[in-house]
Amino acid sequence: MLQAILSSFIVVAVCEMGDKTQLLSLVLAARFKKPWPIMAGIFVATIFNHALASYAGQWVSQVVRPDVMAYILAASFIAFGFWALHSDSLDMKEKKPRFGAFLTTTILFFLVEMGDKTQLATVALGARYQSGWTVTIGTTFGMLASNGLAVFLGHKLLDKVPMKWVHWFAAGLFFLFGLYSLLPVIYLGR
Repeated sequence: MLQAILSSFIVVAVCEMGDKTQLLSLVLAARFKKPWPIMAGIFVATIFNHALASYAGQWVSQVVRPDVMAYILAASFIAFGFWALHSDSLDMKEKKPRFGAFLTTTILFFLVEMGDKTQLATVALGARYQSGWTVTIGTTFGMLASNGLAVFLGHKLLDKVPMKWVHWFAAGLFFLFGLYSLLPVIYLGR
């Protein structure tokens, strides 16, 4: 259980660095200047989004044979690694927000996270660990940690670390998870 939470936390926290939702966090922090409602919106949106994703992954793992699932997970994580090497960008029009910081953040985060690599990684983690709630806990806190840096520290932190390094580190982590997913197949000789 602790391994599922910790692994989910690390994967999402690292791969979220430089992601479009982290850039969205920067934009929202600059626009509203209210970090706590923004963090609360990120929390609510991520809980709903990642719970759906992790339980979907758990369900898939129950209908697909374990050896086939190992190959699917390995391929997924390796694909996420290559995806992490490409920088995300966010084009957000400068319009006056209709809602406050909390509701705007909740709606935007839920929508922007749909089909994002962290949501898809959450599906894969749910399939890998077959525990929707532990994966949701880990990925939610990973999102909060990564996006909290953007909300509270903003450009100060990201200016010190080249984004290229962040993307390479995230890609390396995904590649390692991909190889780790193959261990049962290699070890069992399937």
